[in-house]
Amino acid sequence: MTAQRALITGITGQDGSYLAELLLQKGYAVVGMVRRSSTEPYDRIVHMLDRITLQQADLLDQESLIRLIREVRPHEIYNLAAQSFIPTSWEQAVLTAECTAVGVTRLLEAVRLVDSGIRLYQASTGEMFGKAQETPQDERTPFCPRSPYGVAKLYGHWITATYRERYELFACSGILFNHESPRRGKEFVSRKVTDGVARIKHGLAVELKLGNLEAQRDWGYAGDYVRAMWLMLQQESPDDYVIATGETHSVRELVQIAFARAGLDWQEYVVEDPALKRPAEVDVLQGDASKAKRVLDWQPEVGFRELVEMMVDADLQRYAEAVSASQDTRRR
Repeated sequence: MTAQRALITGITGQDGSYLAELLLQKGYAVVGMVRRSSTEPYDRIVHMLDRITLQQADLLDQESLIRLIREVRPHEIYNLAAQSFIPTSWEQAVLTAECTAVGVTRLLEAVRLVDSGIRLYQASTGEMFGKAQETPQDERTPFCPRSPYGVAKLYGHWITATYRERYELFACSGILFNHESPRRGKEFVSRKVTDGVARIKHGLAVELKLGNLEAQRDWGYAGDYVRAMWLMLQQESPDDYVIATGETHSVRELVQIAFARAGLDWQEYVVEDPALKRPAEVDVLQGDASKAKRVLDWQPEVGFRELVEMMVDADLQRYAEAVSASQDTRRR
């Protein structure tokens, strides 16, 4: 029997790398879509480059998507590519809209034109709830995004539902709340904290500047969340699901756990910088994943403290290796 083929956009990102690992474990042939670039950031997937195939296309280019899908003929597509950093969405709002919003339409159109039998996963986000009208938030909670990123993701969410209804596509949206890992980009607050802790511990920094320490988020582990993505595409009918832990923790809690893991007192190093606060802050986001637990039989397995400590340990190890390598070079 021919192996299931999956196409992952955004394969070089945190979620793409964990999803590729999961699908390879399940026997899939995995193809990753990458943009043409002179310096491809493959560090998250370097350990599996010999087991996956990378092909070029771009969510900004309709024809390249059609060509790619015709060549790959995937059974499943996971659309994880986006401009996903909220501060950047304020600085590059139009680009964020083109990629994160209209890019979804281009991909759906390509699926409709080439093979409407393909099952498609769209990465939605808890940021679509923004200034939430109720807590916790589930699939029935009204959306109220507070950033160009949240607005763009909401467009992608609704256009996916619209194509599902109009063209009977098997298209699902996963409304994923914050999910982190040692592979998270350093621009995101969770990794900014754990990377900052490691730098301070190794004498490479003396302080860590942060914005709103009281902001609360529902933080989970990316490895758990990609499992939910796959489960959505294995169901008899397509639907949308909130994926979250159901717990909220403040940035302050994250900081306290991270510094304690390294044996440091956070109050000696953390500086609150008003300039780092969002233009329109989202104070509390908390997801209710009851539907996913009931229908998908999905449960998060990694708790908040375990997640933060995992990230700190990874960053401490990374800098320890870098410092050791630098010392070896100087000795030579």
